[in-house]
Amino acid sequence: MSSRLKVAGWVALGAVAGALTTMQLQANARSSLSPLPLDEMQQLAAVFGLVKSDYVESVDEKKLINDAISGMVSGLDPHSQFFDKKTFKEFREGTTGKFVGVGIEIGMEDGLVKVVSPIEGSPAFRAGLKSGDLISKIDDTAVRGMTIDQAVKKMRGDPSTKVSLTIYRKAENRSFPVTIVREEIKVQSVRAKVMEPGYAWIRVSQFQDRTVDDFAKKLEDIYKQEPNLKGLVLDLRNDPGGLLDGAIAISAAFLPKGVEVVSTNGQIAESKASYKADPDDYRRRGSDDPIKRLPAGLKNVPLIVLVNEGSASASEIVAGALQDHHRATVMGAQTFGKGSVQTVRQLGPETALKITTARYYTPSGRSIQAKGIVPDVLLDETAEGNVFAALRTREADLEKHLNNGPEAEENDARQKAREEARQKLEAEYAKRAEPPKPLPEFGSTEDFPLMQALNKLKGQPVIASKSAVERKAEAKTSE
Repeated sequence: MSSRLKVAGWVALGAVAGALTTMQLQANARSSLSPLPLDEMQQLAAVFGLVKSDYVESVDEKKLINDAISGMVSGLDPHSQFFDKKTFKEFREGTTGKFVGVGIEIGMEDGLVKVVSPIEGSPAFRAGLKSGDLISKIDDTAVRGMTIDQAVKKMRGDPSTKVSLTIYRKAENRSFPVTIVREEIKVQSVRAKVMEPGYAWIRVSQFQDRTVDDFAKKLEDIYKQEPNLKGLVLDLRNDPGGLLDGAIAISAAFLPKGVEVVSTNGQIAESKASYKADPDDYRRRGSDDPIKRLPAGLKNVPLIVLVNEGSASASEIVAGALQDHHRATVMGAQTFGKGSVQTVRQLGPETALKITTARYYTPSGRSIQAKGIVPDVLLDETAEGNVFAALRTREADLEKHLNNGPEAEENDARQKAREEARQKLEAEYAKRAEPPKPLPEFGSTEDFPLMQALNKLKGQPVIASKSAVERKAEAKTSE
């Protein structure tokens, strides 16, 4: 090793070891940890020095260190993550429900961005965009070939800046340009409506800062329209989760005070906890409890919870709690199976570490991890069967997901089954003159699972799935 490399390596070692020693001292205050592996630390410093001195191009030192941290964390499980300045900003936007953009909920159809719904009061709403509109261009860039994430990034930007969208409106068979000025958007994570006299639907699409307040307000509006509510559908399909306190609060809206909603268990003391349907476990310091405003009858109104493979984390906590306490009938498809707790530790003003610290357990002690919630009544996506469900990824399909024992054979079998399902679907679609139709919008009268949920509430026949079966969890070993 050259003297220059030695100097670079040992300087790096000193910097990295100093930072990690600080972390070590902090960690030792909580638990007994083994000393730092100095041989491996020297290797890390040596690699850093070699990359700095020998790589074909000059490499930014900060980027190298950030990439090293990202690699260390990403090797743990699919949900632990190092946030740099950009990703931390995006994460905070996701939890607060605020971002700068045009204000539309979107999907994809025929390779174009589809407007699922303009957010009420947003620039897109004021510009006259409608559900079902297709966006073919963003500024001068064609949308076809973009991923949905790429399209989102192009439509977001700084406040007061302009973005031009080319819209194709099917109903009028015409295309036209719309120029929209971006502004801060507050995402509506709760939608609700009275489906028919006596029966209502309320959907939570994500658990964010404002979700509980919005949830309470929507339910108050429902009760103003239907004071004698006969049945309610709580729709958690495709809800990826979010904030734990929101899940506890929404569970508490339907459960008796004081019963357990969820428990957690992990290595550190703060990860061993039980959360109950009590304001002390979900109300934020200095804030009101919006749940206490809700009518007392909500505790007893007949309740259906709709879930699918996209229901994860916080939405699984709600479904599991209401199922275990026999407060609701859970209908739909087996959920995603994200039964792990992530804690965000801020490292600096603009960086943070999201790290898995515990597992979730339902009130009866069931682990959600890699298993999910199995509905009481399994439903297909449409009256004709499942269109896309066979191809949806669940927690058990993710590389490096937390498990409780050897599962190589199960992974192989799962991958084989998914590949067979994909090939079967592609063969079926190839025989058709046109591709499969997108699923109807949630909450519409064409929403097959919702119609079955309403039938269940009214005591009418329900068309249960004839093909869906429970996907078993991995074999467990003692921990």
